[in-house]
Amino acid sequence: MADLRPLVLPHLRSHDMTQSPTRRTILLATGAATLTAGCSEYGNENSDSGSSSVQAGTELAKTSEIPVGGGKIFKEEKVVVTQPKKGEFKAFSDICTHQGCQVSSVSGGTINCPCHGSKFHIADGSVANPPATRPLPEKQIRVSGDSIELA
Repeated sequence: MADLRPLVLPHLRSHDMTQSPTRRTILLATGAATLTAGCSEYGNENSDSGSSSVQAGTELAKTSEIPVGGGKIFKEEKVVVTQPKKGEFKAFSDICTHQGCQVSSVSGGTINCPCHGSKFHIADGSVANPPATRPLPEKQIRVSGDSIELA
């Protein structure tokens, strides 16, 4: 039959195992848990920032709703539609490639992330202002009449 006595390391005495944790132990554990929770909220630069479960053919907007030189964010669909020039429409993932935050605005010719200040050009999704180093993934759209749909 197996020996089921608890394993006690030689450097630990029996009274050490009954003492309360030290302040240092509690602070270290709390700090580690806080850091882990904070980091997991945003993902990372290698995460799949272009994934979406929205079906092709889903109408996003009418062409008149997308300002020339600007764009509109569709948070539920995780897409940003832009109109860099009159009649030219582009679409990108609305998830920042830096740490996975959802972008919050389109202004001044850029798509803007609120978390760390990354900005992306509305014409091609390329990085206009770091810390992001990769462009926003392009999404396929189709313009049919005055309707913009996911392709």
